[in-house]
Amino acid sequence: MGDRHSWTAAPATAQRARSVLAAAWSCAVTAEGGREEFIGVHTVAEDGRVLLHLPDDSTLAAAAICAPRGEPSAVLEFADVAPVPVRHRIRARLWMAGWFAPEEGHLAFHTTRAVLREPGGAVVVDLDEFAVAEPDPLVLAEAQLLTHLADAHPDAVERLTRLVEPDSLHGAVRVQPLAVDRHGLTLRIERARGHGDVRLPFHRPADNVGQLTERMHVLLTQASSASCPRALQRQRTEGDG
Repeated sequence: MGDRHSWTAAPATAQRARSVLAAAWSCAVTAEGGREEFIGVHTVAEDGRVLLHLPDDSTLAAAAICAPRGEPSAVLEFADVAPVPVRHRIRARLWMAGWFAPEEGHLAFHTTRAVLREPGGAVVVDLDEFAVAEPDPLVLAEAQLLTHLADAHPDAVERLTRLVEPDSLHGAVRVQPLAVDRHGLTLRIERARGHGDVRLPFHRPADNVGQLTERMHVLLTQASSASCPRALQRQRTEGDG
């Protein structure tokens, strides 16, 4: 089934959490004053601190500031949403517990605990590692890259399924690109009931879009030399009939 991949690494938990934070465009804040959803009000400092630029009349901001200093007074929630329409588009959620402090016209959030939840389960993020980790270098380009792959190159997506174990494609009705990072591409395999994800690792990490293009070319070349999965052959034949 084509050449085997030698590179199997995946993003570390801290880097994955920083990537979720870097790509998120909305934020939910829960404090004693209630829960509020905010869009486009947060930025992220180099050390991973979340800075909220809230309206002056925000009751939630007032409640957070008045809470006991140094104790968890609020929880921030960020969702990682797949850019390509698939079932269950939430790929991960990041929760950060901590407290706020006024800082140069905004609220700086001091994290005391962070938890990243992905399909494989929830993991507590090491805060020291989180502070020095950097987001995946492709995170801000991921949405455009994946939507372009799905919309303009569905033939390439189908070809990549030749690198997937046949058992993983059993009952498949649709395959879409779900995620990409410097270490590999993840495909979402949807079935009539349920779905599964398969990761295609790159032969070496990609640090920019140019390198990603080369890594994808290698995957497609490997796929071209592999046979078409029987599951998709049957699916295409039945659809044509």
